[in-house]
Amino acid sequence: MTDETPDKPNRLDQFREEALAAGIPPDDVDRWLGTARPCAILQLKPGDEPVVGRLGGPFVLPPDAPDPWCMLVATIDLAALPEGSTDLGLPPDGHLMLFADPDPESIDERNLGSALHIPAGTLVEERRVDLFLEWDEIYGSDFPEGPLRLMCDASLPYHSMVRDPGPPSVLSPLPGHPYVEELLSAWEEVPDEYHHPGLQLGGYSLDEDPVEDPAVAAGREAARAEARGELPAAHTETRPEDWVCLAQWWPGVNEMAMACFSWSIARQDLAAGRFDRVYATMTFNP
Repeated sequence: MTDETPDKPNRLDQFREEALAAGIPPDDVDRWLGTARPCAILQLKPGDEPVVGRLGGPFVLPPDAPDPWCMLVATIDLAALPEGSTDLGLPPDGHLMLFADPDPESIDERNLGSALHIPAGTLVEERRVDLFLEWDEIYGSDFPEGPLRLMCDASLPYHSMVRDPGPPSVLSPLPGHPYVEELLSAWEEVPDEYHHPGLQLGGYSLDEDPVEDPAVAAGREAARAEARGELPAAHTETRPEDWVCLAQWWPGVNEMAMACFSWSIARQDLAAGRFDRVYATMTFNP
């Protein structure tokens, strides 16, 4: 699903033209297009697009919910999202709250965030939460706040490799896509209208090192965290390849202008409403 008008061609159609012009065989282009996922781009910018959430703001929580241990990034009104804006199968109503601890010193070491779904009709109240975040003194936390406006779009993979389970565990070229590097380059040539700071719901995560799908890598980290007792146990077996991008945040400010922060979740956990099993990761190139 993309935001398309008579004067604004579909980005997937533009990608197809770019890829064919680069000499990629049509069958390979169409096979890559078959991996596309709808996504919702939520941006802090003026415009006429519908408001579907908010960056920042107060902690508004059920009385029995524990205090969040990290900062509130966004609250999203799920009922305001059009049907088909993602393929995640999100709850049809209520609010999705996304929290983050964007600590560059903890990358690849622990879960850097959490998520909470508050069903529609739940009693909530504003709460004061005093947080002490060590990275705040170094990088600052003057993150912008305000209404998030919706743009529906499509997302294609940003990665070119998959990790064989092993042992030994090694990275191999993405099977079935011999022109993957050329396809990634063609997608980079397609313009977008993203304005940061903002969020992406669904689709594929972007990483500064486009090798492996960041959501799959997060699934491996989550399995290790579960084994250590740091993440609630799954009700059903999940594999790293079952994990997908729930959301990605681009702070776009201060020393974190180049950071990409992602919340990932296994599709089985998402179907079961297990937002307590969300695993957050981050890449950062200051």
